[in-house]
Amino acid sequence: MSSRRLVIIGAGFAGQSLAREIRERFPDRVLEAFWDDDPAKIGSVVDGVPVFGPISALQTHETVPDEAILAIPSATKGQLKQIYKTVVQTGIPRIRILPAISQIVDGEAHFVLTRDIDPQDLLGRNPVQISLRQSLRYLRGKRVLITGAGGSIGSELARQLLSGGAERLYLLGHGENAIYQIDKELRLLQAEGVGEKATIVPIVADLKDANHLQFLLSRLKADVVFHAAAHKHVPMMEANPVEACANNVLGTKNLLEACLEHQVKKFVLISTDKAVLPHSVYGVTKKISEDLVLEAGMRGQGQYMTVRFGNVLGSRGSIVPLFREQILAGGPVTITDPAASRYFMTIPEAVSLVLQTGGMGQAGQLYLLDMGEPILIEDLAAQIIRFYGKEPGKDIAIQYIGLRPGERLTERLFAPDEEPVPTAYARINRLVRATDSEISPRQLDDLLLKLKPICVYTPDTAGQYRNRRALRDILREFYPTLEAKNEPEF
Repeated sequence: MSSRRLVIIGAGFAGQSLAREIRERFPDRVLEAFWDDDPAKIGSVVDGVPVFGPISALQTHETVPDEAILAIPSATKGQLKQIYKTVVQTGIPRIRILPAISQIVDGEAHFVLTRDIDPQDLLGRNPVQISLRQSLRYLRGKRVLITGAGGSIGSELARQLLSGGAERLYLLGHGENAIYQIDKELRLLQAEGVGEKATIVPIVADLKDANHLQFLLSRLKADVVFHAAAHKHVPMMEANPVEACANNVLGTKNLLEACLEHQVKKFVLISTDKAVLPHSVYGVTKKISEDLVLEAGMRGQGQYMTVRFGNVLGSRGSIVPLFREQILAGGPVTITDPAASRYFMTIPEAVSLVLQTGGMGQAGQLYLLDMGEPILIEDLAAQIIRFYGKEPGKDIAIQYIGLRPGERLTERLFAPDEEPVPTAYARINRLVRATDSEISPRQLDDLLLKLKPICVYTPDTAGQYRNRRALRDILREFYPTLEAKNEPEF
């Protein structure tokens, strides 16, 4: 088998670490050179490998390598865009990238962490740099449960927690395939020397099964819970509103009761900007979840808190993977409206900030991640089209399809009765609510009492079971910003 010739862009600690691993473990790969912009490095030889530069002169490389690895984890988005453009112009067929610096602990860069570059690597703002080792100290020796561990946020929580020194990582999810995949990935990372030797425990469970959750929490002895599980696709939940409430609301209630009963010390709910003046059923379910967690936090039994943020780039079912599929199929790229915009953050940055919030956050508090400025979906689509070497409107058509059920033209991160107050930590704000705007524990109990016969079958209330129209009426009674529509009963 012929050897693969490659170059590493970046001759710093990450690039040198990769070079050593490639030399020792991958004899089928030949590292021809480093490329770097640092004048102090250009012209030197590192472990027998020459350092050329600047990176903009990559096209002068003697031959076109088979692969380039971008190993500058501290590079800004602007720098990455320019480097990517240079590598593409050079004609290198495969481009891989190391994750952001926040995911590389104490200089430990591993080849297994590299992956094919993706549009989301070049989108958005520059992420805040967080030392994982320092921010995860509160988890050392702890037992940590992640719900929704097979999802986009849950799986990234698991990856980053691998470096936190936790004693055990419990990966809980409803879909066995997703849990299988993240379990396999974490074990591979451990085998390749990434992270620490936490015991990984995959768990397939349903949040709607209260008895199972009580049984699990009694045995797992979890210290910390990150609750990322939710049905979250807005139009899909508009079509399945009862299931959205059963899973997102009653599931969260079941989990909270089990955690309180079995003395879980810290609970962090992952929430969304869709919960602000909620317009969709999904948004209402997350608003109720926020209220449930904040109410639990006020009981004084542990640090129960909520972290709210907007969209994340590249999550499954989101627009970035959809745009990619549409572009690779030749278009058109579908956009709801030319004025539609969203707040975006990369998944790794969002998760790093969630983990940091979990360490500094206080009981009964709602935290908001600083999302920067909203981005027009049309601008995002154009950037992704250009990533694939096409021109929007010329090579790839753009088609406007109108807002889907439950969607809004724009989102907001906090309500008029909520005020963001900066904390001592970059991009983490605490939301202060007006006291008279908060839903009371008695109102929450009343709401749950009304929702239960619709979501859970009992012979005495069989006529209410799965009644969509009754569900929307109840939800609008407590959250009047929910869109009114003529629902069928079933």
